[in-house]
Amino acid sequence: MEYGTPDGPVAQHAVAGRIPLAVVVIDGAGLVSHWSTGARKLFGYAKEVAVGSPAGDLLPVAGAIPEGHAHYGEYDGLGPDLETSLDGRISYPAAGRARLSVPGGERNRVDVLWWAYPLVGPGPERLLVLAADADRLADEDESEPGQVERIAPGFALHTDFPGADELAGRLPEILPSMSVGESSRIVAQILELGYPVLEFSKQDRVPVTPDWGVPRRAERKARRLRAQQAAADGRTPEPGTRDEGEDLEYAAVREHLEFLNEVSGRIGSSLDLSRTIIEVSRAVVPRFTDVAGTYLREQVVAGEGFPEGPPDETTMWHRVAVEHTDEPGRWDDVVPVGESMPFPSHTPFFQCMTSGDPVLVPRITEEMGNAIASQFEKRDIRPLINHRSMLVVPLKARNVVLGFMILLRHRERPVFNDMDRVTGAELAARAGLVLDNARMYTYQESVADTLQDSMLPHIEPRMTGCDIATRYLPGTLLGRVGGDWFDSVKLPGSRTALVVGDVMGHGLNSAAMMGQLRTAVQTMAALDLPPAQLLRNLDDLAQRLGEHYLATCLYAVYDPIGSALHLANAGHIPPVLVRAEDGRSELLDLPTGAPIGVGGVPFEAVTVRVAPGDRLLMCTDGLVEVRGEDIGVGLATLTESAAHPAASMDAACDTIIRALNTRGGRKDDVALLMARLNGIADEDVATWGLARDPSEVSRARDLVRDQLRTWSRGSLAETAELLVSELVTNAVRHSRGGRVELRLVRSGATLICEVEDDDHTLPTLLNAGPGDEFGRGLRIVSVLAKEWGTSRTASGKTVWFELGPPRN
Repeated sequence: MEYGTPDGPVAQHAVAGRIPLAVVVIDGAGLVSHWSTGARKLFGYAKEVAVGSPAGDLLPVAGAIPEGHAHYGEYDGLGPDLETSLDGRISYPAAGRARLSVPGGERNRVDVLWWAYPLVGPGPERLLVLAADADRLADEDESEPGQVERIAPGFALHTDFPGADELAGRLPEILPSMSVGESSRIVAQILELGYPVLEFSKQDRVPVTPDWGVPRRAERKARRLRAQQAAADGRTPEPGTRDEGEDLEYAAVREHLEFLNEVSGRIGSSLDLSRTIIEVSRAVVPRFTDVAGTYLREQVVAGEGFPEGPPDETTMWHRVAVEHTDEPGRWDDVVPVGESMPFPSHTPFFQCMTSGDPVLVPRITEEMGNAIASQFEKRDIRPLINHRSMLVVPLKARNVVLGFMILLRHRERPVFNDMDRVTGAELAARAGLVLDNARMYTYQESVADTLQDSMLPHIEPRMTGCDIATRYLPGTLLGRVGGDWFDSVKLPGSRTALVVGDVMGHGLNSAAMMGQLRTAVQTMAALDLPPAQLLRNLDDLAQRLGEHYLATCLYAVYDPIGSALHLANAGHIPPVLVRAEDGRSELLDLPTGAPIGVGGVPFEAVTVRVAPGDRLLMCTDGLVEVRGEDIGVGLATLTESAAHPAASMDAACDTIIRALNTRGGRKDDVALLMARLNGIADEDVATWGLARDPSEVSRARDLVRDQLRTWSRGSLAETAELLVSELVTNAVRHSRGGRVELRLVRSGATLICEVEDDDHTLPTLLNAGPGDEFGRGLRIVSVLAKEWGTSRTASGKTVWFELGPPRN
């Protein structure tokens, strides 16, 4: 059925004629429950197809008009307001204009005006959508081009033009056929909501918010009648009795639009959750409210991802901000920031957080103040809230309540009204999206940090014969996970493997590849593979993984007893060695080799003699490489800064970071490992050769006991004798005829014992039964030793254990 505005002016200008309206009703499941003849003509779908179908499939809601584009006709889509209305994310009237592609219509593209009214109540209907063909409206009035056209549905009660009352009475005729009760309920809601006006011209599209909080139709009509009567009597109309309703409406709407635009510009400047909360609070005080308290769910504050399930009386809410215009400190003691509490069902806060809709309390009564105050133990909050106007608005994202804001106005200030409620809802909707963006970034940042921490080892600062310090710097704040890593592995013979690697690229894929390579290096290092062979096996593994990633790797084995470094390089930048004797630093000249993943390229190891106190510096290229600068400049700066004296290893690392990180332009991750090569003195090492004879077991115990007395480690003698007896017994029993070697190493308060023989079979832990004669030796070692292990050597195997200071 067609309805329209009757002839006559509407404020600035009204379009004459009849407006063909498309009427669509959508239920709570998002399905079309009514599809009028006008909807079929406008959108091109028959009623049989439309009813029961998802509204989003029939109403082209996607593809909003981009901001800043005046020529909206180039874009499809009714826009985000209708899309969020369909999703239930807007609880107030909305309006818009768009150009649509309509299947099977007379024209390929149709210019459409639309209005959306949310519906609440016991019935299934949840949204009423009206739409009209704007081109036909424009064609009806070509006499005054350039005039601003004001279009509203025929039932719009708040529009003052002749015939409005008659049209309002005919509103039920354009609604779907339903029972009298259902029809009356929807009509009552639409009449209460008012209308979303739409102003537009041939070039511009200017949506205007609904008519909330301005004088109602009856008040305007009364003023108009008084003005007409005054004119008939020859009197001057009283101030304000002129038909100024339109001016009041326009000014009020513009003021609230300007406020919302201002708030939108002030919030969301940061992805930091705490800063975003402060921005939102300060944006509304004092212009919109005098007090603003913000509460968030504990999962949001803790950065644990999206809250699950609807809130209830057990949900804990954290007070994250309180902004006010009262005297300083007045609110701090009563409602301190950081406090957590639940809210019972009788409070307006519970109503807001469970319904997801704003709750307006024109004045907080004594009774309500007492109910709210009961939540605060030993604190009387009533002087702060009683007799004030309150508005509680939900902070939502994707239909999930993340928190809410409690807005209070002083007694002297006008109470919150319907327009304020709509403005507060829109403000909360925008703030909720901004907070959700910050929440997601905080959550993703936390996940990235956790992932990176789990992949980077926590290296002990003291290893046998060396001290180690490390640093890791992410490339950018938005890419905290990268492919750089460092590691250290304890090896037999009191040696230590030092590793630095870099998977080319950034992000989770590079980090995942890095994790696989790091695990492989640890495994192969524990097998005591020579450096060149380890890189060869790592390259083969990268080929089998098939991820098409390249990685560089520098692998070094430090022998503190032999005072030597054994190094192999796979495309990595060379390490820096700082000599303790004269403080001179140098880049070690190593065969570069190809990166891991190239395949089929040989690797070569070199040996470098070192002295106690020398420092080895290994890092990834992110520290020395800057875009637009030769890498040689960074390497020179690295070599120079590494030579600077420092009070500690950590201070030395910080000096290097400062020297190279202040040049700017760094975009890559940085992994840095520094090792001070302390060595092990000859007097801290004792070595004996044992014959393949069971009587040597007793001799081994005597040798260990005497040596520990010499080293003043007599407290370890009993345990050390027992464990050495087990290892030597196993070596003598399984040796093929060669000699068995026993070695003790003193490293600080730690004792390391190694037994080497010529048998390549590695011993394993066994479950020995009560009657078994063998199989208990390694079980005893595993229980009493701080650490133990086995590895193959060129001539056989080594079994070792480590003892720490005795426990009190």
